[in-house]
Amino acid sequence: MIDDAFLQVSDRLVYFIFFPALLFWKIGKPAPSLGLDANLVTVTTGAVIIVFVLSLVFVYAARVPDRDVGAFCQGCFRFNTYIGIAVILAVLGESAVRVFGVLVGILIPLINVMAVSTLIWFSGESYSWSERLRMLVISIISNPLIIACALGMAYSQLRMPFPVFIDNTLAFMSMLALPMALISIGGSLTLAKLGGHLRLALVATVFKFVVMPVTGYLLIKLFNVPGTAACIAMIYFALPTSPANYILSQQLHSNPDLAGSAIILSTILSIVSISVVLLLFC
Repeated sequence: MIDDAFLQVSDRLVYFIFFPALLFWKIGKPAPSLGLDANLVTVTTGAVIIVFVLSLVFVYAARVPDRDVGAFCQGCFRFNTYIGIAVILAVLGESAVRVFGVLVGILIPLINVMAVSTLIWFSGESYSWSERLRMLVISIISNPLIIACALGMAYSQLRMPFPVFIDNTLAFMSMLALPMALISIGGSLTLAKLGGHLRLALVATVFKFVVMPVTGYLLIKLFNVPGTAACIAMIYFALPTSPANYILSQQLHSNPDLAGSAIILSTILSIVSISVVLLLFC
């Protein structure tokens, strides 16, 4: 039986154990020499940062309540790794998945730092600037997702594969991350809550599926990113927002209902966004 007590425990397990295990496992694997296009990294990180800044501009212009800001901004720039891997594997094959995996290892730490920074800065509490800055630094260096990213990046520099028993353990833990996150979202979100946050969730989805792809496409043209790399980038820009939005929003006192609404709405509409990208760019 899924009740509030189960959901609270599930949220903490995902946040402190399963998502960190997933990140460490994915980032810590020694990256094969793939000749990753530097412009692909520039384009994807550039698009994420630009959309992040534009989402903050909207937050100030629309006077979005502090409690909603972290969940809203994450809905604008986070991405669902699992869907990305599935689509790229089906369309471009295993070599492209390996490129995407290396790209994800670069993007995830950046995205988590931006997400945690926003959640802390707009915590809704009456803190001075110095107090917010101190809390921000402490939260970043103690955040389990960011710690997992840092440890994964450090381990990857050793160029050593995980021992088989560790690799299998991390793989099993990683497989639990997404289902448990989705259970948390589904267990706490009702149609009434979805409707109550539909406006901001819809705006976040517009950022994700209109502003992000258009910005990314312009950067692709500016930096002359070639065929397969351009297709990988455009698929990335068309992905729905990550379930990690809900988990972080829940744990860092943002609005998890808004986060859940953005995840559900973007996941449904990603059928359209991904189809358009595949038809036009791949």
